[in-house]
Amino acid sequence: MDLAVRASLKGWKFVYVGDLKVKNELPSTFNAYRNQQHRWSCGPANLFKKMAMEIIRNKKVSLWKKFYVIYSFFFVRKIVAHIVTFVFYCVVLPATVLVPEVEVPKWGAVYIPSIVTLLNAVGTPRSLHLVLFWIIFENVMSLHRTKATFIGLLEAGRVNEWVVTEKLGDGLKTKLGGKAPRKPRFRIGDRVHILELGVGAYLFFCGCYDLAFGKNRYFIFLFLQSIAFFIAGVGYVGTMVSTS
Repeated sequence: MDLAVRASLKGWKFVYVGDLKVKNELPSTFNAYRNQQHRWSCGPANLFKKMAMEIIRNKKVSLWKKFYVIYSFFFVRKIVAHIVTFVFYCVVLPATVLVPEVEVPKWGAVYIPSIVTLLNAVGTPRSLHLVLFWIIFENVMSLHRTKATFIGLLEAGRVNEWVVTEKLGDGLKTKLGGKAPRKPRFRIGDRVHILELGVGAYLFFCGCYDLAFGKNRYFIFLFLQSIAFFIAGVGYVGTMVSTS
């Protein structure tokens, strides 16, 4: 991303070669996926902090390109999207259950997000049946991405950490030589994520409160979302592959 931004600031143009094929592989475990998403959220946020003024002062590109790079390439896609998703759906919306005086319009809470989600899903029609699971899972991951974004902006903690995404696939098959893999050793530290469990407890409490006293029936969403946070909180997503 750093190279792409610097090349753009020099006025270079790019050609996308769509017929070039390379092998690709998804992360093999949930922890590997978390590390990947941390890097993909923390890195752009940190790069934005370091290069924002350089982009603004650049004289080789147009004002429109500067606006695009800062606003669309960085600010909206890599910073605002994660924070808004988590804050709105996992903090503000549940909190309105506890404070009935605050009312979120249905068009803002349900209709517009539903339309945006369906438009995103149109590109992969074979996966339409997974839309609900995708929404809930993305809300869970928004917590992790939001944390990583703030780490990048504040240059704290793991900002310069580079953990290569673990992808075992063909490599695991070669290593095992056709033998069945051994049962992975359970290590609680590798699977328990306190932040996810905490948010899950908060959502579950809000769901119970709404079920008992609320009128908006948000408890349906809150219970589903809290279950997703609990599942992620104990690492019960995907598979756990032994590295020994």
